[in-house]
Amino acid sequence: MKKKIVITYGTFDVLHYGHINLLKRAKALGDHLIVGLSTDEFNEQKGKKSYYSYYHRKEILQSIKYVDKVIPEECWEQKVLDLKKYEVDIFVMGNDWEGKFDFLSDNCKVIYLPRTEGISSTLIRESVLT
Repeated sequence: MKKKIVITYGTFDVLHYGHINLLKRAKALGDHLIVGLSTDEFNEQKGKKSYYSYYHRKEILQSIKYVDKVIPEECWEQKVLDLKKYEVDIFVMGNDWEGKFDFLSDNCKVIYLPRTEGISSTLIRESVLT
C-alpha cells in the first residue's frame, strides 16, 4: 500500500508550540510529512530575515518526531515540482494562507489548518524586543 505523503512549507524561524501543533496535525493527515523549509536566500527575496540560519532551522525541524523529511524551499514556483517529485497526496498550510494555494488542487488535496490562537513568531519577536 502506498504511503500517504503530506507536505507543508514555511520559514520555521522562532519555533513555538503553534508550529509544533501545525506539524502534528499535518502528520496526522498521512504517513509521511515533508517540510519545505525556506532557504535564507528565498527569505531574503520575500523580504524576511531569519534569526536562525537555514542550517540551524533544518536541524531543529529534523529533530521533531512528526517531521520525516526536510527539503529546501528556494522559490515560489517549486511547489508544483515538489508535489510531482515526491508524489504528494496532501498539501497543508496554515489558514492565514487560505485560498493562496488553491491552484495546487489540480495536483493534490489542499488543506488549510487553523492557526494556533495567541502565538506567532511575530508576537514572540515583538515581545522580546520590547
